[in-house]
Amino acid sequence: MSEIEIAPGKRARTAYSFDDIAIVPSRRTRDPEEVSTSWQIDAYKFDLPMLAAPMDSVVSPETAIEIGRLGGVGVLNLEGLWTRYEDPRIPLGEIASMPDKHATKRMQEIYNAPIRPELIKERIQQIRQAGVTVAASLSPARTAQLHKAVIDAGVDIFVIRGTTVSAEHVAAETEALNLKKFIYELDVPVIVGGVATATAALHLMRAGAAGVLVGFGGGATHTTRKVLGIEVPMASAVAEVASARREYLDESGGRYVHVIADGAVGRSGDIAKAIACGADAVMMGSPLAKAVEAPGLGWHWGSEAHHQVLPRGERVAVGTVGTLEEILLGPSHTSDGSMNLFGALRRAMATCGYSDVKEFQRVEVLIHRA
Repeated sequence: MSEIEIAPGKRARTAYSFDDIAIVPSRRTRDPEEVSTSWQIDAYKFDLPMLAAPMDSVVSPETAIEIGRLGGVGVLNLEGLWTRYEDPRIPLGEIASMPDKHATKRMQEIYNAPIRPELIKERIQQIRQAGVTVAASLSPARTAQLHKAVIDAGVDIFVIRGTTVSAEHVAAETEALNLKKFIYELDVPVIVGGVATATAALHLMRAGAAGVLVGFGGGATHTTRKVLGIEVPMASAVAEVASARREYLDESGGRYVHVIADGAVGRSGDIAKAIACGADAVMMGSPLAKAVEAPGLGWHWGSEAHHQVLPRGERVAVGTVGTLEEILLGPSHTSDGSMNLFGALRRAMATCGYSDVKEFQRVEVLIHRA
C-alpha cells in the first residue's frame, strides 16, 4: 500500500475496500458448469468456499446442519443463546420484538445468563448426528476455559474469533492464552482471527493456525469504527494477508494457511472480489441472516452488540429474501446480489476464464475510485 503524508511527521497508507475495486475479464471465457467452487481445509472438503459466521442471528444447530447439507459450513457460537438457554427461542423472539431504544441494555441482560458446558455438548452432538462437518467458535477470552468441553464433544473445526486476535496478547493480571501451545495440543484444525495486516497474520500462521480470518467481522452490525476508531478496508487487508501466506509458505517449506475474508461480504460480488484479492473462502453473516430459516427472525446482530462493558455493535433489521438454499445456490428472485451467491461466483469465474478458486485468485483487478 502506498503512503501519503497527512501532516509533518505523520504518514498514512492508502487502502481500498471491495467497493473501490473491480474484476477484469481476461481473453478467455468458460462454461459455468465447468467451474469448481470447492474448497478444502485440512481433511474437510466443501462444495462452497464459505463459513457462516458464528452469530446467533445466523447459525443455530438446525441452520448449521442445513448449510452443511448445501455445501458450506455453519460455525456455531458457543457463547451464544444455544449454550445459555435450554430453549433459546424465547430470548430470540424477545430480541426480534424489542424496541430499538431498549435493545442494547436488554441484550446485555439476556446474554448475562451463564454458559452451560452440558449444552455445548448437546448442541455439538446434534450437528454431528446429522452427518455434517461440525464447526464451533469461542472468543479468545473463553477459549482456555471451555475448549476441553468443545473438543470432548467432537468438534471437527475450531474457530477462535474476536474483533482483533493476536498471538501476543499482553495481560498484567490474567494469564494470556498461549496460542502456539494451545493449537499444538489440539487434534483439530484451528481458524483464528481477525487480523488486517501481514505482520499480525504471520504471527498466527507461525502459531499453527490452519486458517486466518481477515477483517474485524460483524460487517453490517459493527460499530467498531465509531466506538474504537478501528477499521481497515477489506480489499487491501485481504491482499496483504494473502501476501503473508505466500511468505509463510516459503518460510515453512510448503505449509499452506487459508485466508478467509470476514467482514464486508454482503453481496455476491463481494465474494468474487474477496477471492480475487487472495482469499480462499469467505465468512458471511448478514446475507444468511436474511434466510427464512435464520434464527434472528429478520434481525441480525453479533456478540459485539451485547458486550457487557463496551458494546460496539448493534441489532440491525435485515428482513428476509428467501430460503438458505435460494440464497446460497439459487434460483434468485432479485437482481441485487443477495441471492444465488455462489451461482454468481461461479459465473464471475467463468466470465474471467478460471476453473477453480485458487486460479481465480490470480485474476486482474483495478481500482475505480475517483
